[in-house]
This record gives sequence, C-alpha cells and structure tokens, in this order.
Amino acid sequence: MNQSLTRKLAASAKKAKADIVIKNGKIIDVFNGDILEEDIAIQDGIIIGIGQYEGEKIINANGKYISPGFIDGHVHIESAMVTPQQFSQVVVTHGVTTVMADPHEIANVSGKAGIQFMIDSAKNLPLNILFMLPSCVPATPFENAGATLSANDLRAFYQEDNVLGLAEVMDFPSVFHQEQMMMEKLSDAHQLGKKIDGHAAGITGDALNVYAAAGIKTDHECVTSEEAHERLKRGMYVMLREGSAARDVKALLPVITERNARRCLFVTDDKHLDDLIAEGSIDYNISLSIENGIDPITAYQMATLHAAECFGLPTKGAIAPGYDADLVFLDELKTVKVNQVFIKGELIAEEGHCVHSPYKADMIPSSLLDTIHINKIGHEDIQIHCSKDASANIIEIIPNKIITKHVVEKVYSENGHFQPSITKDQLKMAVIERHSSTGNIGLGIVKGFGFTSGAIASTVAHDSHNIIAIGTNDQDLLKAIDVLKAMGGGLVVVKDDEVIASLPLEISGLMTTAPFIQVNESLKELNKALVEIGFSGDFNPFLTMSFLALPVIPELKLTDLGLFQVKDFKHIEVIQ
Repeated sequence: MNQSLTRKLAASAKKAKADIVIKNGKIIDVFNGDILEEDIAIQDGIIIGIGQYEGEKIINANGKYISPGFIDGHVHIESAMVTPQQFSQVVVTHGVTTVMADPHEIANVSGKAGIQFMIDSAKNLPLNILFMLPSCVPATPFENAGATLSANDLRAFYQEDNVLGLAEVMDFPSVFHQEQMMMEKLSDAHQLGKKIDGHAAGITGDALNVYAAAGIKTDHECVTSEEAHERLKRGMYVMLREGSAARDVKALLPVITERNARRCLFVTDDKHLDDLIAEGSIDYNISLSIENGIDPITAYQMATLHAAECFGLPTKGAIAPGYDADLVFLDELKTVKVNQVFIKGELIAEEGHCVHSPYKADMIPSSLLDTIHINKIGHEDIQIHCSKDASANIIEIIPNKIITKHVVEKVYSENGHFQPSITKDQLKMAVIERHSSTGNIGLGIVKGFGFTSGAIASTVAHDSHNIIAIGTNDQDLLKAIDVLKAMGGGLVVVKDDEVIASLPLEISGLMTTAPFIQVNESLKELNKALVEIGFSGDFNPFLTMSFLALPVIPELKLTDLGLFQVKDFKHIEVIQ
C-alpha cells in the first residue's frame, strides 16, 4: 500500500491534520483567473486541499498574494557564468522554482562530459532543473566547435529522470533537407515521447510548416508580433524572451489575446548573472508585461500554468490538489515583489535571500578545466587586407537584439591593411578557434560598440564558444587574447596593453566555481572598465559580442572560418 498517498488523502479528507496549512493568503487561481481567499493544505510537499484546513504547522500569509512557482521555459544556465547550484541560489529568490535548461553551451565545448556535469550538478537542489538535450552540436557546419554530438551520443541521457526532450533545433537546413543525423535525433525524441524545442529565427511560411511538421512545438526566437502570430497559427508555443542581449517581450505582447494566451509562456534564454541579480528572472518578464498592458492574471498564467502545460508537467504550474507546493508569496501583484518562496512546501527564499542550506560542492572533471588550445598569435595573423578607399561588409549591432544588420561602408587602410576607426565606429573583430589548435582565425569589422580605446575578449561566443575579441587597435586585441589563454578562459578588458578588469571562467571557458556574490562583483568591475574604454551604450557589450559568432541568427556573423551571411548560409569576403 502507498503510505504517502494514504496520508495525503486522509489529510485532504480532514481525517488528519495536514503537515502545513497556509492561511490568510490571496491565491492566484490560474485556471479560472480568480483570486481566492482560502487555506492551502500541504502534505508531503504536495497540495492536498484548498478551503478550510487545520495543520500541524500554520503559516500566516498576512494578506499576501500567492502564486504558483514561476517556470523558465528555456534557459542556458551557463550564460549566468556560475554552476547550477550557484544559479539556483540566485533565481529562487525571484520566485523561479522550475527551469527548462539546455546545456548547449557547455556541450559545444566539452561534449558529453559537459552535459553530464550539468545534469549531475543539478541534482539534489531545491530548484527543479529539467533538461532538454542539445540538438545541434555544432550549431552549423560553418564553424568549429569542441565537440560533435550524434543521436547515439544523446540516447543514454534520455534515461536520466530530469531529461525531458530535445533542445532548440537551430539547424533548420538539416530539418528541411532531412539530413540523416538530424532525422535520427528527431526520430529518437518522437519514439521516446519526448518534447522538442525550436529555434526558428527568420523562418516563415512553408519553411515554418516543415519545422512544425517535424514535431517542433516551441520557438523563442520571435522578434515581432507578426512572427509570433505565424507560429501560433501553426500550433506552436511562443516563448516571450527577455534576456540580457535579446529583449523581445515588449515587441511580442501585441500578439497576446484572451483566446491565444494559453500558448504563450516566458523564458530568459541567456541572462548574465548581474542582470539576474539586479533585474530578475521570470519575475521581470511578468512585471514588464503587466507594465505594458497585459492583464496581471494572464501574465502569471504565462509564467506558471502555460509553461507547465507546454512541457507536460502535470504537477507544476498551479495551486490546486495534486500539484507540488511550489509557491511564491508576493507583497505586490503588479510589480511582482517576491517576499517568500516555497518549493515542495519548504521555505527556500525570503526577502531576496536564499535560506536553503547546505549546497553541495561541485566536483569538476579535469577535462572541463583545460579547454583553451590555441597557437601563438601575432600581428600578421590578424590583418585584414584592404586597398585604399575600399568598401567592406560590416556587422552592425542592434542594441538589445541578437540579430544584426549587414551594412557596406568605406573603410580606412594603411600599408594595405584595414585600420579601425573610432570616428566611424569601425572596430576590428576576431574569432579564434580554441578547441583543437587548428589555427583558424576569422576576421571582420563591427560597428555599434562605440569604444574609443582598448579591446575586449571572451571565451563565451555562441554557440561554438571560440575566442571572440573586438578592439580599437591590434596591440590591445592581441593582449586580450593572450590573457584569455593564460587564465583558462573568461572575460577581459584591456587598455594600453594593460588588463583593467577580468573574470576567469575555468569550467570550459564558460563558468566558474566562485560564489555568485564574488562573480557579481567581478562583473561590476568589468562594467567600470568598459566605461574606461569609451562605452556609453544601454546594452551589454560582452553578451552582445558573444552572439556575433552565432551563424544561425541574421544577418551577418563571424565564425572562425570567416564572415558569414546568414541569408544565403555562406561565407563572404570582408572587403568587397
């Protein structure tokens, strides 16, 4: 006999006191869109009743609103640059109790070992971390990553309890042309009854039909309400993303109606640690939506029930009998001011602080700690040959977007080589293959950063995570690259051949074992250093730079193999 079920039913029938009863709260009923003023009875971490109950322990909500725990429908934990256990301590304070994580970033560097590390690190944490397996490693054949993952490489991971499906399928040409490796991955997911996430940047019309017909049911790459409407029309879920580089929530809100909101949910995708701490996670998506006209209850439904339904999580996303007691106490409904957070009935966070302890120390495999393999790079290796008065294909960034513009402009040259121009805001950019010492260096020109001196560099460069660097001069550019090699990966700002700020990321060049508070302080120092080299924009330069190497996002990107035109899926010359 199931003793736990017996206890739960006895407490639900009021034949015994419940473990915990929460009184004097205003419950957000995500099914009816109502606010209920009733008790919540909890037994063994599960809600067993809504109404009037007695409990062994009474929690007085003192008139606070109570929401189901927030669910992040798509996130790359690596983008916060801390381990899952440190990430957990940050996001739970913002009411996030479940995340759908895609370890795509570390998989591109460290392959299966990287995925296993993330899965293992996520176990036994209060935050419920579920995984979607990386579908495209490498993302495309137009770059070099640190690993190649076949369907066979992924199969064993489906046996893990916290793996739900196949993550964002970003290699659309492989789907469209039914290439064998992609077909095997899709077929495995279908046969095992797993979910499949999408990544349909710029895909429309018949191409979108092919995507949906493949069983891909979500997309987080919509940047206009028109794109979102197309996906909803084809039965897909639309994920409204608000990350650090890609901020699309406000642009997508016009698509939401009372009739279609059930197919909409919130994600962060890629969000830096400092933004998570200062701004928030899914709580920020909710408040931003309410601020811009979405009905508050609808916004909370999108953050809870809709996400749970999208991923088939029958015990998540609602406050009702049979659901996990993942609860968020709110001081204010519209501003989403989180007061307390409970997971399975246990208090995890209070007034902005994680109160759960202890957190385990991560064991880092040695293979994840030695991932920078490059040859010595000199001035001659980073020259872009250029005649006088030549025109160049230039990447122009769009602040707070990961899409770019392809512009053609006249550039300066000296001794037959391109010269960066501060007045024209034309800076040199390099992507250096760092996994296998191939010597590949892709060179390009970028504008929009506004630096007046120095250089920045990082080993966070989606999705292959080669070294990426942008500079106003070659000396600082080379210095930044050398520093990254010496510290085993990370982020660095250089001025006048001196390091003025850095953040080592020793785990696959993407994450650190350092406590999140320490990492946040380092990020603040990096932000100060950016001002020293002339940055004055309202976007995150490091995160924006990291997406300039992603050749599945329009219009123009740079890989270790050269300048890449996404529209035609081919490399092009920098100088025309």
